[in-house]
Amino acid sequence: MSLFGKKSNTFVRVLKKKVIPDGVWVKCPDCGQPSYTKEVDSNHSICPKCGYHMTLTAHQRIDLLIDAGTFVEMDADMLSVDPLGFKGVKTYKEKLASDQKLTGLKDAAITGHGKIDGRPAVLAVTDSQFIMGSMGSVVGEKVTRAVEYATANKLPIIIVSGSGGGARMYEGCISLMQMAKTCAALSRHGKAGLAYISVLTNPTMGGIMASFAGVGDIIIAEPKALLGFAGPRVVEQTVRQKLPKGFQTSEFMLAHGLLDMIVPRKEMKGLLAKLLDYARAGARQPRTAAAAARE
Repeated sequence: MSLFGKKSNTFVRVLKKKVIPDGVWVKCPDCGQPSYTKEVDSNHSICPKCGYHMTLTAHQRIDLLIDAGTFVEMDADMLSVDPLGFKGVKTYKEKLASDQKLTGLKDAAITGHGKIDGRPAVLAVTDSQFIMGSMGSVVGEKVTRAVEYATANKLPIIIVSGSGGGARMYEGCISLMQMAKTCAALSRHGKAGLAYISVLTNPTMGGIMASFAGVGDIIIAEPKALLGFAGPRVVEQTVRQKLPKGFQTSEFMLAHGLLDMIVPRKEMKGLLAKLLDYARAGARQPRTAAAAARE
């Protein structure tokens, strides 16, 4: 009798749970359809059903863009301190420690130099999984140093931004001043006749969007990325109006002039290589009298 009784049903339920372990499937945040995790990973974290671009880590982004074996990381040992002695549900020190353990990063940015299809460039990448990719003193300092290295060595710089948190509240005004500091470095870089390409990923919001992410000579975004300062719900509550469909998506921003182009992830490296060629060719052109007068 036990063959058809409760023990048998329990055995079947346990067996099913073991046959489909956690991590085999991933659900797309956009279309809601499940796909095999291996299939998504092999597709650069792009949904095979609808083409939605899921989040990449900073290391995955570097592997995607930089030629294998050419990346040299800079300022890898920089660590945030706790200038305010911040306390909340978690202290700032606890939050840093937990995200360091979760991501394997020391802070939310990785910077360095390498080659993109053989073209030398400096690269900075923010990781939205580390305190939402927010910018504190370490992120601002690392980005600034990367820009200054590019300027000193006459190299173009590419910054890939992903941040749902903007400026990091745990560091107060020290965080906010990084907005001005990074933009000042980029201004000097531009005056030296060198290119800055900004790549925006989902999401790029807050203080990062309002500073270095939004001032590129060329601004590129991945499809369907959320871009802006405050989120759509906050804006609606502030202006007390219903926002247009797709407000703050890459496609909306391209149509309204914030972006130069939207580029699928698989095409990004090839396009960046072409843009670096254009930038290098432009840098070799002598200044016109008009350009000299403007300076």
